Amino acid sequence: MRSIQGQPKATLYQLVDHILAAGEISRQDHLQLTSILLAEQKLLDSERNKINRIFDQISTGRLKLIN
Repeated sequence: MRSIQGQPKATLYQLVDHILAAGEISRQDHLQLTSILLAEQKLLDSERNKINRIFDQISTGRLKLIN
């Protein structure tokens, strides 16, 4: 399992699950997800879908972006 910015992919799932459960995302978490999406060329479809789900919910107003 490769590490993204020092964090294993398992942490990606934990981060996404936490964001969805909380209904909000910090700017730092948003930046981290954006960086993973843009930098990681070997993301599984399921990983990419989880990240895209977050961005979709931000754009539709279902997730609140906080500082």
